[in-house]
Amino acid sequence: MRRAVLPAALYIFLIQGCSLVSSPAYVYRGVPATVAVVSGFVQRGTASWYGVPFHGRQTASGETYDMNGMTCAHRTLPFGTRLLVTNTGNGRTATVRVTDRGPYVSGRIIDLSRGAASSLGMLETGTAQVEIRVVGNAGD
Repeated sequence: MRRAVLPAALYIFLIQGCSLVSSPAYVYRGVPATVAVVSGFVQRGTASWYGVPFHGRQTASGETYDMNGMTCAHRTLPFGTRLLVTNTGNGRTATVRVTDRGPYVSGRIIDLSRGAASSLGMLETGTAQVEIRVVGNAGD
């Protein structure tokens, strides 16, 4: 009888100790950055934008997506993080807030709202090479 209790207790301990995270969080020095701004974060790569099919839908953060707003989707940065996005091809900049997860296309680092893409001058091309830099969070 004692042997049956130990595996059951071990099983319960292991199951209770495990949890699933619904969305990834940026990890800085081993600590998930869910509230604090990840200062000094800079990333370079390809940006894209998303619009009409998602307008009015709920984002991963729970907000309603406004394609004309100044928001973005990033795979790992905390919701509410404010980013300065620079189109390296033309030098135009826009400040956006992370409200969604993505992009889900390989090789892209950020999905911008239509409003942000317009500010950066990338509506016609659909994608652009950008640099993103953390400049604050929603509480700033």
